[in-house]
Amino acid sequence: MRLRFTVLATAVAALALAAVPGAASAAPGHSHGLTIRAVPHSIIAGEAVLIFGQLGGPDHANQAIRLYHRVNPNRGFTLISTAHTDSAGQYEFTRAEGLVLTNRSWFVRGPGFTHSRTVHERVAALVSLAASSSSGITRHPITFSGHLTPDHTGEPVLLQVQKGSSNNWRTLKRGVVGPGSNYQIPYAFRIPGAYDLRVLFRGDDRNIAASSDDVTVIIQQAEVPDFTIQTSDPIVTSDGPFTISGTLDKPGSTTPEPGTMVSLFAKVPQSGRPFREVMSTTTGMDGSYTFANLESTVNELYQVRTTFAPARHTETLFEGVQDVVTMTTSSSTSTVGGHITFTGNVSPDKAGHAIYLQKLGADSDWHTVETRFVTNSSTFQFGWTFGNAGVKQFRARITGGPANVGGASAPVTIDVTLPPLSSLPTG
Repeated sequence: MRLRFTVLATAVAALALAAVPGAASAAPGHSHGLTIRAVPHSIIAGEAVLIFGQLGGPDHANQAIRLYHRVNPNRGFTLISTAHTDSAGQYEFTRAEGLVLTNRSWFVRGPGFTHSRTVHERVAALVSLAASSSSGITRHPITFSGHLTPDHTGEPVLLQVQKGSSNNWRTLKRGVVGPGSNYQIPYAFRIPGAYDLRVLFRGDDRNIAASSDDVTVIIQQAEVPDFTIQTSDPIVTSDGPFTISGTLDKPGSTTPEPGTMVSLFAKVPQSGRPFREVMSTTTGMDGSYTFANLESTVNELYQVRTTFAPARHTETLFEGVQDVVTMTTSSSTSTVGGHITFTGNVSPDKAGHAIYLQKLGADSDWHTVETRFVTNSSTFQFGWTFGNAGVKQFRARITGGPANVGGASAPVTIDVTLPPLSSLPTG
């Protein structure tokens, strides 16, 4: 499930918990003399949260306001901080970065019997993912490993692969988070190609569901020992040059076969079309061949064959061509409650493809916070309203499909500052 943060004006959940007034272990019923907001109301673990509101009534200046929280799955509330109102009766608390790691609820008490409603913070776990190798061969496992913050030892995680160009994911294998909140999931692929994978944590009482950033792995067929084929780079950008090379030996031996004409064949994966001949060359004295300065705008499958009888051929080689993603922001600065727009472009054309807005987390990994679809002009747009101050980094990420390997934009940085308390909403 993807996080979607609401704007500041709607950042409060209005559910109240009934309890005995004055009891520190439970949230009181809502009174109308003291307001509260918490922004953002949904975060990735470790982000800062701003809690603010206003005390009503004639004597509202320089009054003590006490902040309570309940951390799931605990049942009771505890006092965590005290602040004083300004001349307008307004107050604020900042829960610094690194403090809010799990779901929780907040309320405040003021003088006398004044107390706010209870608001709820949804917190997504941070899920990291790395592959033991960015490439491999069929039926040989690659290990996918990572870490969850906060600790979720003993809970399940799912290794998933994206289906086509949609936002749909299919589970390949289940893993369990081990000691230190780390996991490892080995998986062997049976079919060559490019795979976009993520690990999903389904959520629990402590954290809402979250997924890792995607990783791409390229899977090739195991080579024919006496007729090999390799690429200079398994993933290139559109129209980027690459070289396919290999060695032809006499059948069943390691003795080079020089002076033999070989031809390069190619086809687009999942196109249903047969291989087409691209070019030919002759093997050298050591049996080697080279096809240089190749280019493509889409993924291709390549095979090298002897041009004349006896017919021999290499295994099929996958060559990925990566999408190019650009993204700019309407401003490099903003304030809490301020709104900016991210716009960008994907090439080659990816109209209708899912695209993700990602934010850099406290774990230095990227985490998806918004999902959109590329327009008919191969452009995209995200809007964002900030709920806390600090330096924020974002990027756009598109996953691959039959035509291309996915890519990501360069990060953009936004410096977000806290406006004067008097400018914040009071309701």
